[in-house]
Amino acid sequence: MPDAMWVFGYGSLIWNPEFPVAERQIARLADWHRSFCMRSIHHRGSVSAPGLVLALDHAPGACCDGVAFRVQPGAEAETLAQLRERELISSAYLEREVPLRLADGRDLTALAYVIDPEHDQYCGGLPLAEQARIIAGAVGGRGPNRDYLFATADHLAELGIADVDLTWLAAEVRSM
Repeated sequence: MPDAMWVFGYGSLIWNPEFPVAERQIARLADWHRSFCMRSIHHRGSVSAPGLVLALDHAPGACCDGVAFRVQPGAEAETLAQLRERELISSAYLEREVPLRLADGRDLTALAYVIDPEHDQYCGGLPLAEQARIIAGAVGGRGPNRDYLFATADHLAELGIADVDLTWLAAEVRSM
């Protein structure tokens, strides 16, 4: 299916894609890592009290395991419009096509949203303890920041995708 539209989910798209999915596969993206490196002023925080959301942060040699979704044929244009409305609410994310390796061995190109490290919402390198403190208290238009963390960490665990930072953060925030 060379014309199929694929989307790479590494955070909330894993558990809440909000578009019609024809197929889903565990996938790996090389040279990027999942990180709470974006201040959220809309969905999981506010301008006065930003939360943190996950983004793909470029890191040569790293990799990010997530889920590749093949969009239901015929729903590509609607899906792209919905994703842009959801993910490009501010200009902190950049829309990119990225090369993925699926768990079944296929290689393909997928749409992904990566952080713009030049954007003022970028906050890469925050210590995990600081991330936990922010996530524990922030609330935005889509609810408490901690719910986003817990849902993502829980779904990654259910899929057998290890992420030691998210596991640590979820345990720390639950204990707060």
